[in-house]
Amino acid sequence: MSALVLIHVAISLIAIVAGIVVMFKMLGSDRVSGLTTTFLVTTILTNVTGFFIPPFLYDKFLPSHAIGILSLVLLAIACFALYSQHLSGMWRWVYVVTALVSLYLNCFVLVIQTFLKVPVLHELAPGAPPSGPVFGALQLIVLAFFALMTFRAVKRFHPS
Repeated sequence: MSALVLIHVAISLIAIVAGIVVMFKMLGSDRVSGLTTTFLVTTILTNVTGFFIPPFLYDKFLPSHAIGILSLVLLAIACFALYSQHLSGMWRWVYVVTALVSLYLNCFVLVIQTFLKVPVLHELAPGAPPSGPVFGALQLIVLAFFALMTFRAVKRFHPS
């Protein structure tokens, strides 16, 4: 693995862990400002560094490009809602939705990469991208979990 890939993976894992903590803190209306900034910055860096990992630089437009671009747009909105609009009015739920959908996209890619890189999982869901009932079921569980958590966070996140 190249140094860039290792850095990208490390940043991605930090972003996911920080994001999951931030998501659970939202349920108690806790902003955890420092950790939120860590989550947002590392998720942005995850997406940006992903564009510099081959084959991104050499091939055609891929689904991973679309996910990265979508996530960056969502993160820009989340940052605007949090830092410019200070979560006032509708910007509270806009922040929650855009931040947590960005986290979901990062986890979506984590599941794909895990099935591609872990041999026993790759045997269960061969192909690039992975496919099959086990892979589909796991992605559905991840999606349902994030949908539920996003719904709950929109209802509960009311920081003072």
